[in-house]
Amino acid sequence: MRIPIQQLALTALLLQSTNGAPAGLLDTVGAVTKLLSLPATYVQILAGVLGTKPPTGAKVLNAAELQTKLGAIWNTGGGTGDFYGEVQRQISQGIIPSGLLSSFQGLLGTGLLGSLDLAGNANKLVAPINAIDSISNNNPRNPAKAIWPRKDPADAPYTLTESQLRQVIFIPQTFTYGKKPPVIFIPGTVWLNIPGALLNDAQINSEYVAYAINYINDITNKNSSIISWSQGGLDTQWAFTFWPSTRSAVSNFFPVSPDFHGTVLANVLCLSPGNGALNAPCDPSVIQQQYTSVFVNTLRARGGADAYVPTTTFYTALLDEVVEPQQGTAASAYLNDVRRVGVTNIEVQSVCPGRPAGSIYGHATMLFNPLTAALIKDVLQRGQGPAQVGNIDLDDVCKEFIAPGLSLEDGIATAGSIVAAAIRLLAYLPKLIAEPGLMAYARV
Repeated sequence: MRIPIQQLALTALLLQSTNGAPAGLLDTVGAVTKLLSLPATYVQILAGVLGTKPPTGAKVLNAAELQTKLGAIWNTGGGTGDFYGEVQRQISQGIIPSGLLSSFQGLLGTGLLGSLDLAGNANKLVAPINAIDSISNNNPRNPAKAIWPRKDPADAPYTLTESQLRQVIFIPQTFTYGKKPPVIFIPGTVWLNIPGALLNDAQINSEYVAYAINYINDITNKNSSIISWSQGGLDTQWAFTFWPSTRSAVSNFFPVSPDFHGTVLANVLCLSPGNGALNAPCDPSVIQQQYTSVFVNTLRARGGADAYVPTTTFYTALLDEVVEPQQGTAASAYLNDVRRVGVTNIEVQSVCPGRPAGSIYGHATMLFNPLTAALIKDVLQRGQGPAQVGNIDLDDVCKEFIAPGLSLEDGIATAGSIVAAAIRLLAYLPKLIAEPGLMAYARV
């Protein structure tokens, strides 16, 4: 079942007035109206995505075919098309990790969506699927010096407890605690599993980032390198801005597909027709990632348009289905370097023009781009950033579609991250009808 957003936008799902909302659907906390149950349109589209059947048998034969199919699916005029319809199209062509939909159905407890109150159970879909994504981890090592409630007097105060902040850090058994330089993956040597799939207030998400940076620095006595994807980059930059103690604990920052200036596609993700102000219930952090949001404008006004640590950004001009604009120096991923810490902005089509590594890449598939992998690896091995294109063999790197060491199945699974993200975008509760207010520390 594939339901165009244009058709659904004609239905009255968008709750044009809070007075028309059913009893029990709304709550008001701190002057922000929250929707506690999934609106009908979201339910319809979510059921359509979960009910789409991937093909049986052969799906994608090679990396070139994978890129061609993804380009055909998502090349809809700069991301202005039917985002969730294209997600269903991607599923129907088999570009999805094996077992992903059944795993989500397992979270619901049934594959019979028609017999389920999806509106009341949708938020279960935001829960972790795999153990490594757990938000309840046991990290018994205590910092030698206090990093909570503040590591430095200049740091913003945390609203979360130290226990809440520490338990989302997943440290694998192979972690060397400083024998090798640590790397933190945001989102995710260390994964940071922020609750709610980063769809909650981005200011809260950034607290997890700030704490994790200082915690890993303390227990390893080493600086970390940060590899982020999507909103993880924005949250990290917010952490650098308002928790200045984190800057000296980080060696390198590698944001992949970040949106430091937000995205003009927030309306599409929020089922909000047109290109003006958001007018539909939406996930808190998506509202905050609107190109004109208070959150984004505050970050940039307070110094977040420039790097705080050696930074290498990676982005695709053709075509990011989630973040726009992503072209040249106007790209949302682009960072300036007024502090002279060192910044390299990598638009893959400019570095590998006309070559496989400079072909069509999306928001998620930038994660397996050969340039992304080669330049991050080079900096980590050299121990000094930002990345320098002259340090790698471009002829060798640019000839590949997928980074060496990754299989076609890895590429399909990575591309399928958009499907998982779409399901969680639809399912997350509570949804808001206005941007979360700024924390007090960001208003001064």
